[in-house]
Amino acid sequence: MEKFNPNTIQLTKYLFFTGKGGVGKTSISSALAVHLSTQGKKVALVSTDPASNLQDIFEMTLTSELTRVPSLDNLFVANFEPVEAAEKYKESIVGPYRDVLPEFAIKNMEEQLSGSCTVEVAAFNEFTGFLANKDYAEQFDHIIFDTAPTGHTLRMLELPDAWYSYIETATHEASCLGQLSGLSDNKQIYLDAVNKLRDTNLTTMMFVARGDQHSLQECKRAMNELRELNITNDMLIINGIIEHAESDLAIQKSTNEQTVLRQYEGFLNQVPHYYVPMKQFNIFGIEALKQLFSENKLIHQTESVQLQDSHSMDELVQQLVHDNKRFIFTMGKGGVGKTTIAKIISKRLAAHGRSVLLATTDPANRWFDTQSNDRITVKYIDEEQVLKDYEAEVLSATQNLSQDQIDYIKEDLRSPCTQEIAFFRAFSDFIADKSHDVVVIDTAPTGHTLLLLDASQSYHKEIERNANVLPSSVSELLPSITNNDLTEMVIVTLAEPTPIKEAERLKADLERTGIQQRMWVVNNTIATYDDTQDMFNSKIQEERQQINTLIAHQPFVAIQSYDVDIEEVAKL
Repeated sequence: MEKFNPNTIQLTKYLFFTGKGGVGKTSISSALAVHLSTQGKKVALVSTDPASNLQDIFEMTLTSELTRVPSLDNLFVANFEPVEAAEKYKESIVGPYRDVLPEFAIKNMEEQLSGSCTVEVAAFNEFTGFLANKDYAEQFDHIIFDTAPTGHTLRMLELPDAWYSYIETATHEASCLGQLSGLSDNKQIYLDAVNKLRDTNLTTMMFVARGDQHSLQECKRAMNELRELNITNDMLIINGIIEHAESDLAIQKSTNEQTVLRQYEGFLNQVPHYYVPMKQFNIFGIEALKQLFSENKLIHQTESVQLQDSHSMDELVQQLVHDNKRFIFTMGKGGVGKTTIAKIISKRLAAHGRSVLLATTDPANRWFDTQSNDRITVKYIDEEQVLKDYEAEVLSATQNLSQDQIDYIKEDLRSPCTQEIAFFRAFSDFIADKSHDVVVIDTAPTGHTLLLLDASQSYHKEIERNANVLPSSVSELLPSITNNDLTEMVIVTLAEPTPIKEAERLKADLERTGIQQRMWVVNNTIATYDDTQDMFNSKIQEERQQINTLIAHQPFVAIQSYDVDIEEVAKL
């Protein structure tokens, strides 16, 4: 695999960086912007990531307006706040109806526009201005976007008149209906932007991954999704690859990386791909950015950080047993390891004499032998089948709708918010289980989902359309799931800024429903290691800093250390 070298790779004018949170999109896009600017290219770097740390990387205050980096005459940077933009966007749609519609209808509209899809649409609304701006196109040699729109958002933008016509007749609880209803005035601009994304001479989708299964699988999925939309000019950058493994930790991680890369060899052969080696310094400041694509150098000695006292997984489970929790959900962004943590919790609960029902979406169902351990029952939720069943249920009520409206509904069913509701409905059947002491579910509903389901029930009741809309298990579930005496929401994250910021938003989302979220698990961390190799020393210190900050602000933080053979950890 070839190392990424911006001097030898042909780059288009528009570069969209995308990938899972925490893989290094911001670091690589920023380093590329700095490198191109030092080569005499005039560059604009724009971030629309809600968890962006662009200001920290450049060590300067940024706004939504392009600002020149003081030490680099050719580089201009802007940092949009998509969450703030989404709130303004939501109010622009809901505001005109506040004195017209009853309160329950207003709350229903607000919750429909509170999901992640609305944030993404608002972000696309912001950076479309850069794509459509002819002056920028002439002024800059390269315009780099840190975070690209998903295929779901782009398909939604292409749908014609059904954008806002279906919302008034919707009778199901799909979560993203109406998020495009305020965009009709600029519809042609957005469609032109989508066409620009398809122009292989102008635009490249820069997928960023790590050498792990989760991030590579996400890139593969997103790439296929965009190719269905004829967005085909792709490039894959695998970040943080270990070139020279010396310590035991480095050898472990390097071996794991190479095993995963071999598994994805077929996928890698289908797309131009490069790697960026792991650096022995943190990517903050101009000098660090300049060295990301150069030979490995140690910029400065990392200050030693003492890891503060935290909890173990055993202590977390002991607390769950002491509090006699009935329902335990693990939640977090994809790739943080919530399924792994759910299985470890289940194993430890069984060791405490509890009978456990584990509802999982992991098709492998590894680590559990129900014959040798009759205290654990594993029920697998087939994600694809759940979505098909939910889609069939929703579409069964569309006989009198136009094809445009049906297309809109089908696309809405692809949204992450709606998928979460479909899974939640399937999980709700397990909550009614009375044959086990504890129910552990490895995908928790966000506060948005809970509020939306609650709003849907109120909405259907008010307009006398509640019959056969929501399963009784869902109706019974909501009071139970928001009962803090019965339920524990365990947030799983990594010891990195982006996943932690995303997790903090999940916590705030839950708190809107009255759920007092308290337990956190920092998964897959090397903060507990003492590594003599300089390459990992700075990473260890950085993770310790992140964990210490989390401990200072959250009531209960447990640590699950990195281990290549995590299956053995789960068996303890």
